[in-house]
Amino acid sequence: MTTSSARPDSALPRVLGAAGTGAVLATGARGYLAWSDHRGDRACRADGGLCITWWNVTAVPLILTVTLVVLTVAYGQLGIRPRLAIIPPTVLLAPVPLAAGAATGSSAVALTGAAWAGCLALAAWKRYRVTALTASAVILLAALIVRYHS
Repeated sequence: MTTSSARPDSALPRVLGAAGTGAVLATGARGYLAWSDHRGDRACRADGGLCITWWNVTAVPLILTVTLVVLTVAYGQLGIRPRLAIIPPTVLLAPVPLAAGAATGSSAVALTGAAWAGCLALAAWKRYRVTALTASAVILLAALIVRYHS
């Protein structure tokens, strides 16, 4: 069954599943980045020179790979299609709202990840596409304002 022919009331459990997945992925990414930064700081000398560790180099590619795999599997199980149109913007634009959420705490990261993934997953249904993309744009704009407001 494709989402365009699915009943509108079937969207809510799927979007909530996507939001839960987004919250878990955002919290996990924040935790791994904090851990890799701590690990890198411990491995480097305190002289302030350039120090590149394996943990710091692999953090972003590892997070992106895990996120792509988890979203592909989760959205497949939830029946959210077309995954090719939903997953890339979810992953590629997510650092902006997540960075703004990370500045305020771990619960903000989870809520931002849930809102971001839920809004973009909702765009899979034609009936909600404009509302979902508008909400995603508002989240992105708010994150940019929070992040770069002086």
